[in-house]
Amino acid sequence: MKVGLIRCQQTEDMCPGTTDFKVMRDKKAAFEGIEEDIEIVGFVSCGGCPGKKAVTRATEMVKRGADTIVLCSCITRGNPIGFVCPNADQIKAAIVKKLGDEIRIIDYTH
Repeated sequence: MKVGLIRCQQTEDMCPGTTDFKVMRDKKAAFEGIEEDIEIVGFVSCGGCPGKKAVTRATEMVKRGADTIVLCSCITRGNPIGFVCPNADQIKAAIVKKLGDEIRIIDYTH
């Protein structure tokens, strides 16, 4: 699995992605049951509210080999600030529309 991670720009100064990387390495949480090796292709932000750059950034990571796009838990679960992105569903839908069903989407990390 080649993963491109998209995180919330608002949480970049609070979270270096440590837990995201740990759950991938240990194959826990969203990565439980994944048998194949996990390679990180990219780790980018959504570009800031309302997250429009997430589509372009997801597309670029696919061009660079990602077969899976992950919306980190800061977007979909509000970790660590306790505030879920109000645009999370739109961001996910726009990525799916652009990239189609051939790319796996995981909508949280931990």
